[in-house]
Amino acid sequence: MLDDQRFAGRRPDVKVYQTDTLKEDITLTGPVIADLFSSTTGTDADYVVKLIDVFPDNYPDPKPNPKNVTMAGYEMLVRGEVFRGKFRNSFEKPEPFVPGKVAEIKYNLPDVAHTFKKGHRIMIQVQNSWFPLVDRNPQKFEDINQAKDADFQKATIRIYHDARDKSSVKVTVLE
Repeated sequence: MLDDQRFAGRRPDVKVYQTDTLKEDITLTGPVIADLFSSTTGTDADYVVKLIDVFPDNYPDPKPNPKNVTMAGYEMLVRGEVFRGKFRNSFEKPEPFVPGKVAEIKYNLPDVAHTFKKGHRIMIQVQNSWFPLVDRNPQKFEDINQAKDADFQKATIRIYHDARDKSSVKVTVLE
């Protein structure tokens, strides 16, 4: 897994949300809860939510810098977790999505204890694949371990944030 997530935010299948530049340090502690409202044209989907610390555009590179990492605009992965959508209501009784129907997908990322420094930004990335870290999802409600190449299909997955369907990521700010 790459610490620097700059490559992901440029992909067309990744939704990016970020704060303005922080005016003071902010420390997040405890649970990180993803509460997504989504629809898909398939009958299954994966959801990956990532919490990222975005460094300022003028952040200096380390000295020495043996890996030649550019720290300006660096997007450091703080927490990330994948959730297979068919388990959104029960791990014992997986359910297919109804294509086109909005469903709630709510799950916890690993707890966090991280200070975002003044001048940084907080970013959330939402995507639907974390391959090769996590196996591919055929976008069909079936046993992924038995899926053949022909079983994989394209799907359009939407994340909603409107008056009725308010997708969010909840965190606790240490006072």
